[in-house]
Amino acid sequence: MADPLYLSLWFPNFELREMLPRALAVLQQFPFSPQRSGITYIVVQPVSWNEPTVFEQRFSPGVSPEEAVLMASDLLHEDHAYVFEAYWDLWTAASDGQSSLQPSLVRFQVHGGEFDESVYEQQGHILVDFGLDSHFLQDQIQLTPEAEERVKANVQKLVDFINKVQQHSGANARLLWSDSEENFAQKLIGRLQKVQ
Repeated sequence: MADPLYLSLWFPNFELREMLPRALAVLQQFPFSPQRSGITYIVVQPVSWNEPTVFEQRFSPGVSPEEAVLMASDLLHEDHAYVFEAYWDLWTAASDGQSSLQPSLVRFQVHGGEFDESVYEQQGHILVDFGLDSHFLQDQIQLTPEAEERVKANVQKLVDFINKVQQHSGANARLLWSDSEENFAQKLIGRLQKVQ
């Protein structure tokens, strides 16, 4: 069964003036889909997820990370969260068994220190929501040599992004996790062992 896959990032300093520059550093490492490039949606959420948003805007075509962060900076508060949506291309299997590169949604949540009872302590200063882990495990398809290459390509894109974020964002702690009781890394290793 597919589970949502997340990357939590913590920073040594995430004061008000650091929040959006840190978010920008993460967004700049992201390999945007050429078909749906840039940031396609911004949300500014005050106090908690239960409150109405104070700002929402969709973009088609998407805007640069720099433009998106600049728009959000007008509403900078310790008790706000900032959500940026973007797409990257992942190999996706169709019902007929054929695979193609398709834009896949990724959501970046930037948590202020006082947002939602300090949710950052559990979920990270920045939480990257990759969608379902089935994009990387692809356990619903038979592993032909072609399918194996596509599984490897998706996993490599995930690993490359995480490594670039670690190198260029200033994060001092990271955690790749899912909602499942199962360890995602063990699920991934098991799947890749079938691939090799």
